[in-house]
Amino acid sequence: MKELTNNPAGNFFLLAGPCVIESEEMAMRIAEHIVRITERLRIPYAFKGSYRKANRSRLDSFTGIGDEKALKVLEKVHRTFGIPTVTDIHSAQEADIAAQYVDILQIPAFLCRQTDLLVAAARTGRTINIKKGQFLSPLAMRFAAEKVAETGNPNVMLTERGTTFGYQDLVIDYRGIPQMQTLGYPVILDATHSLQQPNQTSGVTGGMPRLIETVAKAGIAVGADGLFIETHPQPEIAKSDGANMLRLDLLEDLLTKLVRIRQAVANS
Repeated sequence: MKELTNNPAGNFFLLAGPCVIESEEMAMRIAEHIVRITERLRIPYAFKGSYRKANRSRLDSFTGIGDEKALKVLEKVHRTFGIPTVTDIHSAQEADIAAQYVDILQIPAFLCRQTDLLVAAARTGRTINIKKGQFLSPLAMRFAAEKVAETGNPNVMLTERGTTFGYQDLVIDYRGIPQMQTLGYPVILDATHSLQQPNQTSGVTGGMPRLIETVAKAGIAVGADGLFIETHPQPEIAKSDGANMLRLDLLEDLLTKLVRIRQAVANS
């Protein structure tokens, strides 16, 4: 985690990549593109890609290219570009398996209270990124973080990803970022999942990607330590979460603006 949070340039760090690993070629293409940008802007970067999507609205939704195959893609990204990688896990049994291939284990928001999952993840010694449940207050994340820390693993990050607002919408309470920071862990804003519109009658989650820049700017302005952004060369044909992903060719301009905001806040 230190390679993300100890940044001489004073920038936020970035977790970014596709929602799910669709192919090796696609993952390598996205990683290479983002590495080029983040190196220029001096933004510490970890490549994100789910090796399997367990939480889908419909039975016929795409879940992955195969666990081992996708995990080996993540491992190749790490070896090729020398950057950390992050992936979701959904059960205690997955923790040890995924930890053999990636640097950061991510706990999905809807599983952030699962004690056996948090403890198993903690025991791997990997950094654990816990997404705040859409149903939890920011300070309630103390208990999720403590389950990891009290298992003997202090390497915890917390991610704000919106709070349930009715059946089909989420809202971001930016007070939650400094509130969670009082717990002593880096806090990340998920600028894409926070814009989801879940529970659509079609069975496919909607989103508002036009507002990614808006919410990301606000997150940096209030002092988020890191940003989480799902991105894809063609979100309209992405196999998962395309409705709320940022188009890859828009990322450089957004990150450039966000670095300026970070600098302005630091100098204010």
